[in-house]
Amino acid sequence: MVPPVAVSPLIKTARWSALLLGVIYGKQRFDYLKPIAEEERRVEEAEKKAREEQERIYKQLSEGNAESHAAFVCLLLKNIQGTYTAHLH
Repeated sequence: MVPPVAVSPLIKTARWSALLLGVIYGKQRFDYLKPIAEEERRVEEAEKKAREEQERIYKQLSEGNAESHAAFVCLLLKNIQGTYTAHLH
C-alpha cells in the first residue's frame, strides 16, 4: 500500500474556502427563494379550492338541480371578480 501524499496547505485552504462559500451561497439562495415558493403554494391552494368548487357545481348542474344553476352563476361572478382583483395586486 502506498502512503498518502501530503496535500499542500494552499489546496486545503482553497477546498475549505470553497465549501464555506458554497454553504453561505446556498443559505442566501434558500432565503431568497423561500418567500417566492410560499406565495406560489398559497396561490395554488386558492386555485385548487376554486377548481374543486367549480367541479362540485358542474357535477350538480349535470345532475339537473335547479338550485345549483343559481349557485353556478354566483360562482362564475365570484371567479371573474376574484381573477380581476388578483391581477390587480
